[in-house]
Amino acid sequence: MPERLSLARSLADLAATADLGKRLGQALKAGDRILLHGPLGAGKTALAAAILAGCGHTGGAKSPTYTLVEEYPLTGLRVVHADLYRLKDGAELEAIGWRDYDDGRTAFLVEWPERAGLASGDIDVSLRLTDHGREARLRSLSPRGDEILKSLDR
Repeated sequence: MPERLSLARSLADLAATADLGKRLGQALKAGDRILLHGPLGAGKTALAAAILAGCGHTGGAKSPTYTLVEEYPLTGLRVVHADLYRLKDGAELEAIGWRDYDDGRTAFLVEWPERAGLASGDIDVSLRLTDHGREARLRSLSPRGDEILKSLDR
């Protein structure tokens, strides 16, 4: 199996987070899955909102903490933003109709994927707080993920 790409970005402020998210969003296509990891307050939802903006979403992005899933129908693409923090295990995904979203025209942004045992995706993003803001570590999980990461270096 080929070695996958990875990169790290220092995010000194919200503008840096927004820039990274916008660039990820511009690269997002139907079927893509971005898994977002990090402690509470690390910026997962802020990054997801910036990714949505990069996909063309205008207006605010709702945090799906209580609804679990928010859908964003955009031109030519639907983005599903999920926050699985409140799930106990992967079986609960069936209860929220997770499989119905996997329709070939949807991209996924998933916070707390480990709560539901979701390990497959295209990009794994780990966020952590630092003395100087945040750090994002992006790791490709697939050939598509390699393409996305390469697009960030352009």
